[in-house]
Amino acid sequence: MSMHSPDRVSAQWMADTGPAPVRLLLAGAEGEASALVGAKAAGFPLELVIADPTQPVDPSVLAGAAAAVVQVNCDDPTSVGRFEELAKGPVPLIAAAYDPPLAFVRKLVRAGAHDVVPLPLDPEELETALDPIRRMRSAQGKRERAGQQKIVTMIKSEGGVGATALLGQLATRFAAGEGAAGREACLIDLDLQFGDAAFQLGLQPKLSFSDLIAAGKRLDADLLRSVAAPHPSGLYVVSAPREIVPLESVTSDQVMAIVELATAEYGTVFVDLPMNWTNWSLSLLARSDLVLMVTELRVPSLHRARRQLDLMDSQDLLTLDVRIILNRTEKGLFKTINTEDAERVLRRPIAFTISNDHDTMNQAIDRGVPIAEVRRKCPLARDIDAMDKGLAAALGLEH
Repeated sequence: MSMHSPDRVSAQWMADTGPAPVRLLLAGAEGEASALVGAKAAGFPLELVIADPTQPVDPSVLAGAAAAVVQVNCDDPTSVGRFEELAKGPVPLIAAAYDPPLAFVRKLVRAGAHDVVPLPLDPEELETALDPIRRMRSAQGKRERAGQQKIVTMIKSEGGVGATALLGQLATRFAAGEGAAGREACLIDLDLQFGDAAFQLGLQPKLSFSDLIAAGKRLDADLLRSVAAPHPSGLYVVSAPREIVPLESVTSDQVMAIVELATAEYGTVFVDLPMNWTNWSLSLLARSDLVLMVTELRVPSLHRARRQLDLMDSQDLLTLDVRIILNRTEKGLFKTINTEDAERVLRRPIAFTISNDHDTMNQAIDRGVPIAEVRRKCPLARDIDAMDKGLAAALGLEH
């Protein structure tokens, strides 16, 4: 571990050769810190910077560093404020404090700390704290962005039309086709108050969309993959929060950052939107490459679908590629309204019709499996297969 004086900032912070260093911003070199001189932790060379925990630090001190360990005084708001300012920068920070209480640790994590280690520094604890940063940097160096990046948003004319169940079945079918082609797909449940897409697919993830929001600027591809639950079909699912979350508690910037990261990581991203419109849901709709609207062949449902389409028109979203899905359609000669009537009401063509088969769909939801595992050869399974092929064609893919 090398040592630098904070009075010689511009001349010293960039490493000349080898891997980027981890800088230790500590009040002194006594104790365990001096034992780390000339050492490495998690493969990073260590550099000691003598810095008063209560004094401001020029951000250039961290230039070129892979990460930094910053000493914080638990009982000093100025010291905490200094850490919070440094945490706004791009360099991952680990906080170091003497006997930090649990509440203080949580405060530092919320402020942006990747971890909190006790002082005096212990080499093994430092190694453990830096290892996730090492793995993150290694993954960033190897990971390539997905070539096919598309957002498919599902909206519904009203609650209870079976949109979430249909999206789950479609997404698993689509993901299986993508997997065969060496690609991936993800489903993000943004029905923040009543979403249960993961549950309907037989998943019980420990983490949810709330954890991505809480991560703030620490959001990255590794965190996204730790939150997204894998389904046997190959689909990755980011579940809705366990608790009911006010729709206005998230912002457009937060939602778009997460969805854009997901498209870069997985390629095709399905999004289940809530019934109620917000600024962020309209922003996401505008960014979508394809919109699937689910309605039923009933006058009230079609009327509400028409109102949704009118809203899109009023928001200058006329150019959106919206595909209408008639769910739970009945076959027969004596229906009071038909698909032609629906097209006249909606002033748009019907893209897909899905057979009404409550028993098969309910069995699939109860078991958390694709429709084909309940009844492979049934009208409902064939309709979902047709929708999958139509979706793939609309996105320029082949299944």
